[in-house]
Amino acid sequence: MIVTNQVTKSYGDSCVVDGVTLNLPKGGITSIIGPNGAGKSTLLSMVSRLMSMDKGSVTVDGLDVTKTASDVLARRLSILRQENHMTARLTVHDLVSFGRYPYSKGRLTPADKIHIDQAINYLNLDALSHRFLDELSGGQRQRAFVAMVLCQDTDYVLLDEPLNNLDMKHAMAMMKLLRKAADELGKTVVLVLHDINFASWYSDYIVAMKHGKVAAQGTAEAMIVPAVLAEIYEMDIKVHQIGGQRISVYYG
Repeated sequence: MIVTNQVTKSYGDSCVVDGVTLNLPKGGITSIIGPNGAGKSTLLSMVSRLMSMDKGSVTVDGLDVTKTASDVLARRLSILRQENHMTARLTVHDLVSFGRYPYSKGRLTPADKIHIDQAINYLNLDALSHRFLDELSGGQRQRAFVAMVLCQDTDYVLLDEPLNNLDMKHAMAMMKLLRKAADELGKTVVLVLHDINFASWYSDYIVAMKHGKVAAQGTAEAMIVPAVLAEIYEMDIKVHQIGGQRISVYYG
């Protein structure tokens, strides 16, 4: 379980994340939603230790992220940031192999190579394995980065807006894949999402942030309702159900 206790981050006089306390459930998909500037990505960065916190604490299965050795934490938790820039000219295979660094320290073993091939296959990237990243579309590159994260083989997978650069078809394919990883591989997937519809369809648990604080949290069934969403986004929202699944349609 990921536990945050009074996590706070400020830039000057602006408090971006304001005393956030959460117990994120183990297993399944947890989506963090909310308007721009709510502190979603900042919170995820502090959970993964990419960013220091001003106050508070974060533990992952009891391990304090600020005190745990990097190689130990990297075998428990992996993260894909919102912006990923590679200056080196790498192939998809090269990129995915970076996911094994916490284990091999750059000296790949036969076991590492199995993990790399499995991750590439899981993301349907076999045909692109030896293509350079700068030869791929934005969506293909995004899948390659997700394959790298899955190749790290951690219990917890954190993704900051993984649907960036993806059209609707490929965004749906990505969410189906993450759902599959949670269900079949036993991963705990925590992601920042802007699309309420995808959060509605694929999440087990949803955390809504607003003005740096947790505005609401609960199961998808409890969260994807007009009263909750209207309060979070400050606009009129209607929610329709199709085949038992929630489809949120919102109007300003």
